[in-house]
Amino acid sequence: MPRRVLITGASIAGNTAAAVLAREGCEVVVVERAPAFRDGGQNIDVRGVGREVIRRLELEVAALEHGTGEQGTVWVNEDGSEAARFAVGDTGSDGPTAEMEILRGDLARLLYDRAKGSAEYRFDDRIAAIDDGPNEAQVTFASGTTEAFDVVIVAEGVGSQTRELVFKGENDPRWMDMTIAYFTIPRIAGDDRMWRWYNAPGRRSVSLRPDRRGTTRAMLSISKAPEGEQDWHVDRQKAFLRDCFAGAGWETPRILAAMDTTDDFYFDVLRQVRMPRWSSGHVVLTGDAAWCATPLAGIGATLAVTGAYVLAEELVRGGSVEAALEAYETQMRPMVEDGQGVPKIAPRLMHPKSRLGISLLHGVLGVASSNLMRDLAAKLFSSPGTEVDLSRYA
Repeated sequence: MPRRVLITGASIAGNTAAAVLAREGCEVVVVERAPAFRDGGQNIDVRGVGREVIRRLELEVAALEHGTGEQGTVWVNEDGSEAARFAVGDTGSDGPTAEMEILRGDLARLLYDRAKGSAEYRFDDRIAAIDDGPNEAQVTFASGTTEAFDVVIVAEGVGSQTRELVFKGENDPRWMDMTIAYFTIPRIAGDDRMWRWYNAPGRRSVSLRPDRRGTTRAMLSISKAPEGEQDWHVDRQKAFLRDCFAGAGWETPRILAAMDTTDDFYFDVLRQVRMPRWSSGHVVLTGDAAWCATPLAGIGATLAVTGAYVLAEELVRGGSVEAALEAYETQMRPMVEDGQGVPKIAPRLMHPKSRLGISLLHGVLGVASSNLMRDLAAKLFSSPGTEVDLSRYA
């Protein structure tokens, strides 16, 4: 019989699972604590097996049409001159900029539009309690209602509250010694279609990326040990960034000035989610709630769509819920562990402390971007070596 499934979280992973499950005849309810669908977010990309999932959902053409228009990645010096350039199309595989570059909200919207005709979406609500029984999970919502579901899929992101409700104390995060802020700023005439990356002394970096909305996406990064900054009030976080990036050079004054008025400021201290298990009874984690690899891995969206797709397909193959969740974890664990294998030294290598270190980094990147080394360099930015075999779901 068709299963009744609750999905909490209406972003990329949650909407992917909803689209597949609803298509296969399940009764799907999606609950999202935000009052309406959220279109915001920064640049992401989808590579390898994740792109095949988008193709199977018949969204590949639309996703490419909604792309950011980013034409490649350039490392720049303080005066804006180029130190290294990786252009899309220079190699046979994706480089730092993938062919399918898209804003998080745009991809989530495509998946939401695919699912919403068959799945029920409830915004401005959340899970307050779960009573997991032998045959179903009784879910109490913050709105006061209680309902039964065959499966509860938690796709809420790295800071998932429902994960902590069900898997309390099981997340042993791996802190990546990197603090990042993302926000949107006004576009100016000098902003081109490249991702421009600038390194400043003191393990700082500044990035500007294009979109198709007439604005520019900014990123400020600092390679440092965490000190609880993710829990600070947003005003304190912005003050922290102004202090850290004072005198950094290049486009930094413009970015800091625009930070005060941006309406989509996002700040995080990067950590990977490390869970010993992804399911408990009739509750299962997917996406960043299960395995956040951080933006350093470069495959967050790929893992999100792939994991949600595999989970949904296993749930509709037949058999027990327990068997489906076990098979899902068996299929996804190798790919996730490969994707999480970013060495903690990576942020430090890409964020040198001194001007000499920056010169050495630019030298290495300049060689890597040369015609002779470009194919090899592209492999460093490609999808993980271990991928799920989707032929199981043909």
